[in-house]
Amino acid sequence: MKKALNICLLQCDLHWEDALKNRAEIDAYLAEVTGADIILLPELFSTGFSVASTHLAQTMDGETVVWMKALAKKKKAVLCGSVMIKDKVHVFNRLLWVEPNGRVLHYDKRHLFSLIEEDKYFTAGTKRLVIEYKGWKICPMICYDLRFPVFARNDVDYDLLLFVANWPNTRISAWDALLKARAIENQAYVIGLNRVGTDGFNAQYPGHSQVLDPEGDRISMAPEYEVGLVEVTLSKNYLIECRKRHPFYRIEIPLRLGINFPIYF
Repeated sequence: MKKALNICLLQCDLHWEDALKNRAEIDAYLAEVTGADIILLPELFSTGFSVASTHLAQTMDGETVVWMKALAKKKKAVLCGSVMIKDKVHVFNRLLWVEPNGRVLHYDKRHLFSLIEEDKYFTAGTKRLVIEYKGWKICPMICYDLRFPVFARNDVDYDLLLFVANWPNTRISAWDALLKARAIENQAYVIGLNRVGTDGFNAQYPGHSQVLDPEGDRISMAPEYEVGLVEVTLSKNYLIECRKRHPFYRIEIPLRLGINFPIYF
C-alpha cells in the first residue's frame, strides 16, 4: 500500500474537434511532469464537448487510446480522462483509466446532460467503477454525475472520488458547492478537474479545478480561467484519521422508497 498518492491535474483549453492538436498540446503541457501516480485530463479532452459529432468517436484501439497507453508508460503514471468512444453500435462518453503497464479500465458516463442533448447522441453507462491502485480505492466519474449524490454514495468502498468535466462558468458556483458536499458526505478525498477556454457552442469554462480533503476543506485549486497544472499529494493516514475521529458512515437510518435504502449521515 502506498500511503501517499501523487496526483497531477491538467487544467487546459481544448481545440474544438481536433484530437491531433489536443494530444500534441497535452504532450507539451505534461513534458516536465515527473513523479505523479495519476495524471488527470478533462472530459472529452480530444474533441471538446461536441456531442453531436459522433463521427469523431474512436474505438478502443484507436489513435487516442494508443496515445494514452504510450504516454502512461512514458510518465510511469496512470492517465485518466474521458473520450468519445464507439463500442459496437453505441457511442459513449467514456472515462479511460490507462495504467503504465498497459491495463485499461473504463467507466461510461451514467448521467447524460439532456439540456444539450447528450442523451440523444450517447448511450448512458449502467454502473459505476471503483479501482484499486497502489492500495487506494478510487471512484472516477464524469461532470454531470456530480449532481447525483446517491450515485456517488460511499459505503467506505472508496478513498478518492474523481470528476473530470466540461463545466461552464454559468453554473460554476454549483460545481464548487457540490464538490465540497461530496467530500463531506462521503468522507473521502474529492478531485474535480474542469477545462478552461471557449468551446464551439461559445460556452465559457473557468476551470476551478480543485482538490478537497475528507472534511471538505480545499487543499489546492487552479487559477481561474488559466491553463495550469495542480500537483498534490494525498495522505492515506489522514483519511483514516478523519474517519476514526468522526465515523458517520457507521450510522444507518433505513428509509423505504419502495425498497430498503440506507442513508448515511
